[in-house]
Amino acid sequence: MHIVDIITKKRNGEKLSKEEIKYLVKGYTDGTVPDYQMSAFLMAVWFRGMDKEETVCLTKEMAQSGDMMDLSRIHGIKVDKHSTGGVGDKTTLVVAPVVSALGIPVAKMSGRGLGHTGGTIDKLESIEGFRTDIPEEQFINNINKINIAIAGQTKNICPADKKIYALRDVTATVDNYSLIASSIMSKKLASGADAIVLDVKCGNGAFMHDTDSALKLAKTMTKIGNSAGKRTVALITDMNEPLGRMVGNSLEVIEAIEVLNGNGEERLTEVCIMLAANMLLVSDREEYFEDCHSDEERRTKATETVKSVIKSGAALKKLAELTKAQGGNPEYIYNTSLFKTAAYKIPVKYNNSGYLSYCDTEKVGKASLILGAGREKKEDKINHYVGIELLKKLGDYIGKDEILAYLYADDKEKAEEAESMILSAYEVSPEKPEKNKLIKGFVC
Repeated sequence: MHIVDIITKKRNGEKLSKEEIKYLVKGYTDGTVPDYQMSAFLMAVWFRGMDKEETVCLTKEMAQSGDMMDLSRIHGIKVDKHSTGGVGDKTTLVVAPVVSALGIPVAKMSGRGLGHTGGTIDKLESIEGFRTDIPEEQFINNINKINIAIAGQTKNICPADKKIYALRDVTATVDNYSLIASSIMSKKLASGADAIVLDVKCGNGAFMHDTDSALKLAKTMTKIGNSAGKRTVALITDMNEPLGRMVGNSLEVIEAIEVLNGNGEERLTEVCIMLAANMLLVSDREEYFEDCHSDEERRTKATETVKSVIKSGAALKKLAELTKAQGGNPEYIYNTSLFKTAAYKIPVKYNNSGYLSYCDTEKVGKASLILGAGREKKEDKINHYVGIELLKKLGDYIGKDEILAYLYADDKEKAEEAESMILSAYEVSPEKPEKNKLIKGFVC
């Protein structure tokens, strides 16, 4: 078998065999296939695509290129969730404690933020003492004890994906359905969960800008998960404006705590409830659905159950338990004034009046990046305490010189640059626009 023949075959639009895909992934992982040949292959895929069978095979080979988490010592069906990323997306901080408070094991391997999208690990590390680099034994013990653990991905989880993704980033081959889906799902398969709920973001602040593209990606990923024996469903959710009001690490933790206290922003709360309800549905915990006789009744019961565990305070308590179990100070969960704050809180006054009709969500994310809340390269250090508070949402009326947002900054020059970015992100109209539909689709 020769790499050139595999590249030629895909360049010509032919279907690759499982053996050819395995040979390619193994060779690139161990270094026998050089970057320039893998680059040629990725470009061939970008132009010619891969069918579902090829995509499933590529995903499995990438997952098996390194360590596969063995969660068999954890009792019950382990449920995981994944978001394709967006501005202000702090859903894991809400959903994971809610689901684990229902007695469902949540084994969550999360990443750090890169670019304008934040990472769950960075957010959790804004809590004093919180450790995400826990060993596997502690990860498993914590789940058996309190039903939840959230940790950073180990160095040897999906090494093929790490190498391939780095290459895609510099060869203009990121935006391909098969390559996106295999990258995301290889890590989910390697993480060892039994069931997966996907949150596929759709809008100008997401990778998929339109519903059709998001649905196509969701169908590809659910096909991969279900083909691998993992019950997998996906929600398509709106990202035409930041999710919630806060953008920035500690700010987003505080906002997640507000949701768990029952006081969260409406759209953020709705997405979290829907994701948690679907995690309950795929967990096969039939004791919650004994009186249900249809799928609609089950969905309604799941939603009511999630709302009740938030209302009772059990989900907030679970976040405090998670924090303590991973070395953090649980008092931060009950008293958010303990979080360190940025040096400056700067109002951003809007220079026009009307109803907010459009938000360039990516610009809001880039403004937080300017402030230091994100990283442009993996090795960059971030500032956990800077960010943005948005006082207005799409559809709200804003008067001239009314405050649109607050910037939390440690550097006034960076704040000025971020302010310009925020102001350029929004447009107004004289008439109140229709609100974007929050849940745009469901795939199973």
